[in-house]
Amino acid sequence: MIRRILFATLSVAPIAVALHYLADLPQTVEFVVSALALIPLAWLIGEATEHAAEHTGPGIGGFLNATFGNAPELIIALIAVHEGLTEVVRGSLTGSVVSNLLLVLGAALVAGGRGELDRFSSFLSFGLLGFATVMFLIPAIPSWDGNPDRDSLAALSVPVSIVLLVGYLAVTWFSLRRHSARHVASDDEIEAWSFRTALIALALATVATAFVAEILVGSLEVFSEKAGLSEFFVAAVIV
Repeated sequence: MIRRILFATLSVAPIAVALHYLADLPQTVEFVVSALALIPLAWLIGEATEHAAEHTGPGIGGFLNATFGNAPELIIALIAVHEGLTEVVRGSLTGSVVSNLLLVLGAALVAGGRGELDRFSSFLSFGLLGFATVMFLIPAIPSWDGNPDRDSLAALSVPVSIVLLVGYLAVTWFSLRRHSARHVASDDEIEAWSFRTALIALALATVATAFVAEILVGSLEVFSEKAGLSEFFVAAVIV
């Protein structure tokens, strides 16, 4: 039932793009429509990623889920950076981190039940969490004097971003090698989506998300002003 509703609401995305270019709607309305359009698009990206992962091993499948599962947040952050909306980027990252650490992790722990614990993976995850926390704090330290616009913030953000990206690639490469050595792909079930269909759906959903996210970011400032909310709050909670 829910899948049918999400499939039906995918039509909101082209409607949002058409209204943006063909109709002169208030930006608050554009924000609401584009935000609603992102919900089924984010679901479609996750659905296509899961179907694509079924045709690969567990290691590559996990990599696909971890990478493309955050595609909407990444696209919104990139567009916000291009528009110079730093508060939107910070809010989007904060909301994404909090939701994944609390909501997703908590739901996984509750639904997963009791089972054999992979100690190495657990220690690796906790180590990565601590490492990422320290890296996030480094560019924030210079702002503790009350001036968040110091040049040192931008100067420190670039090397920290490079270190985090290299760390992500290194851990991903290591995890893929480890999983490929311990697991064998299962051929028990054949999913309804072929690998080609999943990739096409993933590509189309990602492109549509880019268009809708551009409309969302462009109307976020006006919406936050009309609603009496800060851009950080809107990005962290709503977006």
